[in-house]
Amino acid sequence: MRTEAKGSSGYVSDGNVRLHYLEYGAGGDPIVVVPGITSPAITWEFVAEELADEHRLLVMDVRGRGLSDHPAAGFELPDYADDVALIVRELGLERPAVIGHSMGARIAAAFGALHPTLAGPLVLVDPPLTGPGRSEYPTSLDAFMQQLEDAKGGATIEDARPFFPTWTDDQLRLRVEWLPTCDETAVRETWLNFHREDVHALLEQLEPPVLFVYGLESPVVTAAGADEVRALNTRLEYVGIERAGHMIPWDNLEDFLAETRRFLASAA
Repeated sequence: MRTEAKGSSGYVSDGNVRLHYLEYGAGGDPIVVVPGITSPAITWEFVAEELADEHRLLVMDVRGRGLSDHPAAGFELPDYADDVALIVRELGLERPAVIGHSMGARIAAAFGALHPTLAGPLVLVDPPLTGPGRSEYPTSLDAFMQQLEDAKGGATIEDARPFFPTWTDDQLRLRVEWLPTCDETAVRETWLNFHREDVHALLEQLEPPVLFVYGLESPVVTAAGADEVRALNTRLEYVGIERAGHMIPWDNLEDFLAETRRFLASAA
Protein backbone atom coordinates (compact mmCIF):
# COMPACT_ATOMS: atom_id res chain seq x y z
CA MET A 1 0.00 0.00 0.00
CA ARG A 2 1.29 3.46 -0.93
CA THR A 3 1.46 6.31 1.57
CA GLU A 4 -1.35 8.81 0.99
CA ALA A 5 -0.63 12.49 0.56
CA LYS A 6 -1.56 15.06 3.17
CA GLY A 7 -2.44 17.51 0.39
CA SER A 8 -5.83 17.45 -1.28
CA SER A 9 -6.13 15.86 -4.72
CA GLY A 10 -7.44 17.64 -7.78
CA TYR A 11 -7.64 16.99 -11.49
CA VAL A 12 -7.77 19.04 -14.68
CA SER A 13 -8.38 17.79 -18.20
CA ASP A 14 -8.45 19.15 -21.73
CA GLY A 15 -10.15 16.05 -23.15
CA ASN A 16 -6.85 14.55 -24.23
CA VAL A 17 -4.94 14.23 -20.98
CA ARG A 18 -6.10 14.22 -17.36
CA LEU A 19 -3.60 15.66 -14.90
CA HIS A 20 -3.52 15.14 -11.15
CA TYR A 21 -2.14 17.65 -8.66
CA LEU A 22 -1.82 17.94 -4.90
CA GLU A 23 -2.83 21.18 -3.19
CA TYR A 24 -1.44 22.59 0.04
CA GLY A 25 -2.20 25.84 1.86
CA ALA A 26 -5.41 27.82 2.04
CA GLY A 27 -4.34 31.08 0.49
CA GLY A 28 -1.54 33.34 -0.59
CA ASP A 29 0.03 33.77 -3.99
CA PRO A 30 -0.07 30.49 -5.93
CA ILE A 31 2.95 28.38 -6.78
CA VAL A 32 2.90 25.53 -9.29
CA VAL A 33 5.59 22.91 -8.61
CA VAL A 34 6.84 20.75 -11.49
CA PRO A 35 8.91 17.78 -10.22
CA GLY A 36 11.64 15.77 -11.93
CA ILE A 37 11.71 12.80 -14.26
CA THR A 38 10.88 10.11 -11.65
CA SER A 39 9.36 12.26 -8.88
CA PRO A 40 5.58 12.02 -8.45
CA ALA A 41 3.91 14.97 -6.73
CA ILE A 42 3.85 13.42 -3.27
CA THR A 43 7.65 13.29 -3.14
CA TRP A 44 7.62 17.11 -2.94
CA GLU A 45 5.23 17.17 0.02
CA PHE A 46 8.00 18.02 2.51
CA VAL A 47 8.76 21.18 0.51
CA ALA A 48 5.13 22.08 -0.14
CA GLU A 49 4.30 21.93 3.57
CA GLU A 50 7.10 24.39 4.33
CA LEU A 51 5.78 26.95 1.82
CA ALA A 52 2.08 26.39 2.46
CA ASP A 53 1.91 28.90 5.31
CA GLU A 54 2.64 31.68 2.82
CA HIS A 55 1.40 30.34 -0.52
CA ARG A 56 -1.12 28.12 -2.23
CA LEU A 57 0.93 25.18 -3.49
CA LEU A 58 -0.13 23.08 -6.47
CA VAL A 59 2.28 20.19 -7.05
CA MET A 60 1.86 18.43 -10.39
CA ASP A 61 1.93 14.77 -11.16
CA VAL A 62 3.59 15.34 -14.51
CA ARG A 63 1.99 13.28 -17.30
CA GLY A 64 3.22 9.71 -17.16
CA ARG A 65 3.79 9.89 -13.40
CA GLY A 66 1.73 9.41 -10.27
CA LEU A 67 -2.03 9.67 -10.70
CA SER A 68 -1.94 11.63 -13.95
CA ASP A 69 -2.71 9.93 -17.25
CA HIS A 70 0.01 7.81 -18.83
CA PRO A 71 -0.34 8.62 -22.53
CA ALA A 72 1.65 6.78 -25.17
CA ALA A 73 3.23 9.99 -26.49
CA GLY A 74 3.59 13.68 -25.75
CA PHE A 75 6.86 13.88 -23.82
CA GLU A 76 8.50 16.84 -25.53
CA LEU A 77 8.94 20.17 -23.80
CA PRO A 78 6.08 21.92 -25.63
CA ASP A 79 3.72 19.11 -24.53
CA TYR A 80 4.79 19.41 -20.93
CA ALA A 81 4.63 23.22 -21.05
CA ASP A 82 1.08 22.98 -22.38
CA ASP A 83 0.20 20.83 -19.36
CA VAL A 84 1.41 23.56 -16.99
CA ALA A 85 -0.63 26.07 -19.00
CA LEU A 86 -3.68 23.77 -18.67
CA ILE A 87 -3.41 23.78 -14.88
CA VAL A 88 -2.95 27.55 -14.81
CA ARG A 89 -5.98 28.16 -17.02
CA GLU A 90 -8.31 25.57 -15.52
CA LEU A 91 -7.62 26.69 -11.95
CA GLY A 92 -7.88 30.37 -12.83
CA LEU A 93 -4.37 31.18 -11.64
CA GLU A 94 -3.08 34.64 -12.50
CA ARG A 95 0.60 34.50 -13.46
CA PRO A 96 1.58 32.04 -10.71
CA ALA A 97 5.13 31.39 -9.68
CA VAL A 98 6.47 28.11 -11.06
CA ILE A 99 9.15 26.05 -9.32
CA GLY A 100 10.61 23.31 -11.47
CA HIS A 101 13.29 20.81 -10.51
CA SER A 102 15.49 18.90 -12.97
CA MET A 103 13.15 17.84 -15.80
CA GLY A 104 10.61 20.14 -14.18
CA ALA A 105 13.04 23.06 -14.49
CA ARG A 106 13.32 22.44 -18.22
CA ILE A 107 9.52 22.34 -18.36
CA ALA A 108 9.26 25.58 -16.37
CA ALA A 109 11.69 27.24 -18.78
CA ALA A 110 9.61 26.04 -21.74
CA PHE A 111 6.44 27.28 -20.05
CA GLY A 112 7.99 30.71 -19.51
CA ALA A 113 9.25 30.91 -23.09
CA LEU A 114 6.17 29.47 -24.82
CA HIS A 115 3.44 30.89 -22.55
CA PRO A 116 4.86 34.23 -21.37
CA THR A 117 1.44 35.78 -20.72
CA LEU A 118 0.58 33.01 -18.24
CA ALA A 119 3.88 32.75 -16.38
CA GLY A 120 4.83 34.56 -13.22
CA PRO A 121 8.20 34.28 -11.46
CA LEU A 122 10.17 31.14 -12.34
CA VAL A 123 12.50 29.16 -10.08
CA LEU A 124 14.58 26.80 -12.21
CA VAL A 125 16.25 24.24 -9.96
CA ASP A 126 19.26 22.40 -11.44
CA PRO A 127 17.88 21.84 -14.97
CA PRO A 128 19.72 19.29 -17.12
CA LEU A 129 21.84 21.32 -19.56
CA THR A 130 22.08 18.42 -21.98
CA GLY A 131 21.15 18.84 -25.62
CA PRO A 132 22.32 18.19 -29.19
CA GLY A 133 26.08 17.85 -29.29
CA ARG A 134 26.43 18.09 -25.51
CA SER A 135 27.51 15.63 -22.82
CA GLU A 136 25.10 12.90 -21.75
CA TYR A 137 22.97 13.20 -18.64
CA PRO A 138 24.98 11.81 -15.68
CA THR A 139 22.42 9.10 -14.85
CA SER A 140 22.18 6.65 -17.72
CA LEU A 141 18.94 5.50 -19.28
CA ASP A 142 19.78 1.93 -18.23
CA ALA A 143 20.09 3.11 -14.62
CA PHE A 144 16.66 4.74 -14.74
CA MET A 145 15.11 1.63 -16.26
CA GLN A 146 16.75 -0.57 -13.63
CA GLN A 147 15.44 1.64 -10.82
CA LEU A 148 11.92 1.36 -12.23
CA GLU A 149 12.22 -2.42 -12.55
CA ASP A 150 13.54 -2.75 -9.01
CA ALA A 151 10.78 -0.54 -7.59
CA LYS A 152 8.08 -2.51 -9.36
CA GLY A 153 9.68 -5.69 -8.01
CA GLY A 154 9.29 -4.51 -4.42
CA ALA A 155 12.48 -2.59 -3.61
CA THR A 156 12.76 -1.42 0.01
CA ILE A 157 14.06 1.76 1.56
CA GLU A 158 17.27 -0.09 2.38
CA ASP A 159 17.67 -0.91 -1.30
CA ALA A 160 17.29 2.79 -2.15
CA ARG A 161 19.46 4.19 0.66
CA PRO A 162 22.84 3.72 -1.09
CA PHE A 163 21.63 5.91 -3.97
CA PHE A 164 20.25 8.65 -1.66
CA PRO A 165 22.33 8.45 1.54
CA THR A 166 21.26 11.86 2.89
CA TRP A 167 17.50 11.19 2.62
CA THR A 168 15.25 10.48 5.59
CA ASP A 169 13.40 7.19 5.93
CA ASP A 170 10.14 8.95 5.03
CA GLN A 171 11.65 10.39 1.86
CA LEU A 172 13.06 7.00 0.87
CA ARG A 173 9.72 5.32 1.61
CA LEU A 174 7.87 7.69 -0.70
CA ARG A 175 10.51 7.09 -3.36
CA VAL A 176 10.14 3.30 -3.42
CA GLU A 177 6.36 3.35 -2.97
CA TRP A 178 5.61 5.84 -5.74
CA LEU A 179 8.39 5.18 -8.26
CA PRO A 180 6.34 2.32 -9.80
CA THR A 181 3.76 4.93 -10.91
CA CYS A 182 6.32 6.37 -13.32
CA ASP A 183 5.65 5.04 -16.80
CA GLU A 184 8.62 3.49 -18.59
CA THR A 185 7.77 5.14 -21.90
CA ALA A 186 7.47 8.56 -20.25
CA VAL A 187 10.83 8.18 -18.53
CA ARG A 188 12.59 6.76 -21.59
CA GLU A 189 11.30 9.38 -24.03
CA THR A 190 11.99 12.20 -21.59
CA TRP A 191 15.56 11.02 -21.03
CA LEU A 192 16.10 10.79 -24.78
CA ASN A 193 14.63 14.26 -25.20
CA PHE A 194 17.11 15.59 -22.65
CA HIS A 195 19.59 15.05 -25.48
CA ARG A 196 17.39 15.93 -28.48
CA GLU A 197 15.97 19.25 -27.25
CA ASP A 198 17.93 22.48 -26.88
CA VAL A 199 17.05 23.94 -23.49
CA HIS A 200 19.63 26.71 -23.93
CA ALA A 201 17.50 28.27 -26.66
CA LEU A 202 14.63 28.48 -24.18
CA LEU A 203 16.78 29.81 -21.34
CA GLU A 204 18.05 32.56 -23.62
CA GLN A 205 14.49 33.78 -24.24
CA LEU A 206 13.46 34.15 -20.62
CA GLU A 207 12.83 37.53 -19.04
CA PRO A 208 12.96 38.34 -15.31
CA PRO A 209 11.90 37.50 -12.74
CA VAL A 210 13.71 34.17 -13.05
CA LEU A 211 15.92 32.51 -10.44
CA PHE A 212 18.35 29.85 -11.69
CA VAL A 213 19.31 27.65 -8.72
CA TYR A 214 22.05 25.03 -8.92
CA GLY A 215 23.82 22.78 -6.47
CA LEU A 216 27.48 23.62 -6.02
CA GLU A 217 28.16 19.86 -5.87
CA SER A 218 25.78 18.94 -8.71
CA PRO A 219 26.97 16.73 -11.57
CA VAL A 220 24.01 17.99 -13.64
CA VAL A 221 24.71 21.73 -13.55
CA THR A 222 28.48 22.01 -13.30
CA ALA A 223 30.31 25.26 -12.60
CA ALA A 224 31.10 25.51 -16.31
CA GLY A 225 27.47 24.83 -17.21
CA ALA A 226 26.24 27.53 -14.85
CA ASP A 227 28.76 29.99 -16.25
CA GLU A 228 27.59 29.25 -19.79
CA VAL A 229 23.95 29.92 -18.92
CA ARG A 230 24.91 33.06 -17.00
CA ALA A 231 26.72 34.38 -20.08
CA LEU A 232 23.82 33.36 -22.32
CA ASN A 233 21.22 35.29 -20.32
CA THR A 234 22.59 37.97 -18.01
CA ARG A 235 19.07 39.18 -17.14
CA LEU A 236 18.38 36.23 -14.85
CA GLU A 237 19.40 35.77 -11.20
CA TYR A 238 21.78 32.92 -10.33
CA VAL A 239 22.33 31.24 -6.97
CA GLY A 240 24.55 28.29 -6.11
CA ILE A 241 23.47 26.26 -3.09
CA GLU A 242 26.23 24.97 -0.83
CA ARG A 243 26.24 21.37 0.42
CA ALA A 244 23.87 20.36 -2.37
CA GLY A 245 24.10 18.11 -5.38
CA HIS A 246 21.37 17.70 -7.97
CA MET A 247 18.62 16.91 -5.45
CA ILE A 248 18.90 20.33 -3.84
CA PRO A 249 15.79 20.38 -1.58
CA TRP A 250 16.69 16.94 -0.21
CA ASP A 251 20.34 17.89 0.32
CA ASN A 252 19.98 21.39 1.79
CA LEU A 253 16.33 22.29 2.37
CA GLU A 254 17.07 25.25 4.64
CA ASP A 255 19.13 27.18 2.09
CA PHE A 256 16.85 26.22 -0.78
CA LEU A 257 13.81 27.56 1.05
CA ALA A 258 15.64 30.71 2.13
CA GLU A 259 16.67 31.58 -1.43
CA THR A 260 13.26 30.69 -2.84
CA ARG A 261 11.41 32.80 -0.27
CA ARG A 262 13.78 35.72 -0.76
CA PHE A 263 13.34 35.61 -4.53
CA LEU A 264 9.55 35.27 -4.45
CA ALA A 265 9.27 38.16 -1.99
CA SER A 266 11.40 40.36 -4.23
CA ALA A 267 9.37 39.38 -7.29
CA ALA A 268 6.01 40.12 -5.69
